[in-house]
Amino acid sequence: MQIEETALPGVLILTPARHGDARGFFSESWNRRTLEEAGVRLPEFVQDNHSLSAKAGTLRGLHYQAPPHEQGKLVRCGRGALYDVAVDGRHGSPTYGQWVGVELSFENGRQLWVPPGFLHGFVTRVDDTEVVYKCTGFYDKAADGAVRWDSLGIDWGVADPLLSDKDQAAVPFADWQSPFEA
Repeated sequence: MQIEETALPGVLILTPARHGDARGFFSESWNRRTLEEAGVRLPEFVQDNHSLSAKAGTLRGLHYQAPPHEQGKLVRCGRGALYDVAVDGRHGSPTYGQWVGVELSFENGRQLWVPPGFLHGFVTRVDDTEVVYKCTGFYDKAADGAVRWDSLGIDWGVADPLLSDKDQAAVPFADWQSPFEA
């Protein structure tokens, strides 16, 4: 497993090895022992999610779950391609409001670890993109929240994304009251 640090402490890019031949490939997308041997200790995962976005330019985010239901997410692309973003939402953090973006695709096999206290969002690059992610907390509708996708200067690579009603109505980052502390 290749492990890369990003500009935001705690946010990691994990790229599992792929073993392939003429039939295709095999990969361990998650192995706690392999990560711990490399010095990476992630919380326990309790839920797996799978989303399909039918059209390129579908943007989901920036989402979070407020404490005590916060979630860390290990995100990968099962099919297609996406631009995945993590934003530090921890009030008092030296990197508060800063973000990193990573291309995740079926072809590159990369995964992004988004720790609890970070906002998460992605935009699809191709039609029929599937996103699969492990979560460290269970979904709780009352804790669900969103910050406006275009309020942090992120270059999503799309001018007019397809958005849910929730994401269209999200508050700008400057007006958001973070429930997270560093």
